[in-house]
Amino acid sequence: MTATANRSAPADTEIRPYRIEVPQADLDDLADRLARTRWPAALPGDDWTTGVPVAWLRELAAYWRTGYDWREHEAQLNQLPQYTTELDGQRIHFLHVRSPEPDALPLVVTHGWPGSIVEFLDVIGPLSDPTAHGGDPADAFHLVIPSLPGFGFSGPTTDAGWDTTRIARTWAALMGRLGYDRYGAQGGDIGATVAPELGRVAPDRLVGVHVNGNPGTLPPLPLPDEELASLTELERDRIRRTEAFMREESGYIVLQSTRPQTLAYGLVDSPVGQLAWVMDRFREWTHPRSALPEQVIDRDRLLTNVMLYWLTATPGSAAWVGYAQEGGWGAPKVNSEVPTGAIMFAHDIGIRRYAERENTIVRWTDVDHGGHFAALEEPELLVNDIRELFRSVRK
Repeated sequence: MTATANRSAPADTEIRPYRIEVPQADLDDLADRLARTRWPAALPGDDWTTGVPVAWLRELAAYWRTGYDWREHEAQLNQLPQYTTELDGQRIHFLHVRSPEPDALPLVVTHGWPGSIVEFLDVIGPLSDPTAHGGDPADAFHLVIPSLPGFGFSGPTTDAGWDTTRIARTWAALMGRLGYDRYGAQGGDIGATVAPELGRVAPDRLVGVHVNGNPGTLPPLPLPDEELASLTELERDRIRRTEAFMREESGYIVLQSTRPQTLAYGLVDSPVGQLAWVMDRFREWTHPRSALPEQVIDRDRLLTNVMLYWLTATPGSAAWVGYAQEGGWGAPKVNSEVPTGAIMFAHDIGIRRYAERENTIVRWTDVDHGGHFAALEEPELLVNDIRELFRSVRK
């Protein structure tokens, strides 16, 4: 027997242009499934206290089937330069929008769950081409907006272990492959964990981090009475809302982090199941909470975001990457010393004194309105805060 050398295949480093082209058969199948939905009986009251109301979801699903035009939004997405490349064994899909300003600062922007690259459609223009949007050309960014591993066109995942540290290392490799050796990072939700982590894995490359939402971990709850008394009323309200969330809303985290495969069967097979699962979070996390999701965010934009999960059949891998973190949530992090800015909208729960334990906070903004999905709900405020942070560090 002749021995054969064990040579691994060379890494595929090619960056390929990408265009979304959903087969019409997939859209016909979606319409058919929506028409044949087996609806549950409404629970008493049929309101948001027990989940997504049947009457409300029926109306939204009917619009999805007969009024929403995927081709229109597919074309809008395809106006943006999209690419795929393989990193750490995973196909990564990303937008790469270069600014017309030659001295623009590269910025990698990360979404969360149940979001997608669709979150950023209203901020791409102002961030990449401020002159065209009444801004200062010195604030321009070259934007890199990846789909998280396991999400949408970056899914499904091919192996386990996609915690935020691995994602940050992958983003650093992506920026290097694009030729960027000095850049910033921004993110919300999962992105608000990935962006600071990028500062830890590539501190010599990162000039600054900006997040909407909490960039660190809160202390173990409940707080001792003495510590609670030392907080401001705004901070105490954030602690109370965090405690209420853990009591009343954290079931989805438990399910996604422990049984993502089991959950995936229902979400991949039923478009209404997928719609309800995502809309439940959008209603709870937009501001004000009393408003319906489509009163805060354009209804077509909400459905386009859901479509990226449905068309790619990735709710299982998205749940796995988003919440089945190997290290666990809340583990303390080393401070990278990268200058960090954070904006807290009304829904957010970050508290500066705790965020400073593992981040070098140089800018902290509290806003009395706006919700969790900052780029969708308050794009102008978010853009302005990103610009302010990076003005101080991009030199």
